[in-house]
Amino acid sequence: MLGLQAHGMTRLYADVEPNTWWYLGVSYLTVLILQDAAFYFTHRLFHHPVLYALFHRGHHRSRRPTPWTSFAFDPPEALVQSLFLVLVVMLIPLHLITLLAVLSTMTVWAIVNHLDLEYLPRRFPHHWLGRWVIGPAHHALHHHRPSVHFWLYFTFWDQVCNTHDAGYSTGLNASATTT
Repeated sequence: MLGLQAHGMTRLYADVEPNTWWYLGVSYLTVLILQDAAFYFTHRLFHHPVLYALFHRGHHRSRRPTPWTSFAFDPPEALVQSLFLVLVVMLIPLHLITLLAVLSTMTVWAIVNHLDLEYLPRRFPHHWLGRWVIGPAHHALHHHRPSVHFWLYFTFWDQVCNTHDAGYSTGLNASATTT
């Protein structure tokens, strides 16, 4: 990315005009939404039996995810996922702070969602936000049942593409009553 920036091939910028501060937030949310969609479809593709061993098996060696699991990528998968951000900075004008915010969000979100613990309140999956934003319990279920929950940040694509586990909230209710 830095090489592309040095050759003027990115749309990264450092100055902000006073009347364009709003764009920092809009561009940040836009990149998260685009990244979520790209991640959903590539992640689901990497679960195809022909591609799984080459692209994604290393990540699923952890049946019980840990924060280290969030960094366990096979090289081909890491390359594909990193190309998304390279394309984004070449196509969308982004402030350097926005890019840093996206990278930070991606890293923190991945670590938290690989804790295999639900640190959110027990009612979270039933709250309107819990239906649209993933948490550690969502991703832990993906590691136990790799045919569901392919998203990165939001549950939208899983719901639209019918890969959201319909029993997710019920399962959480059962575990909440036994603990």
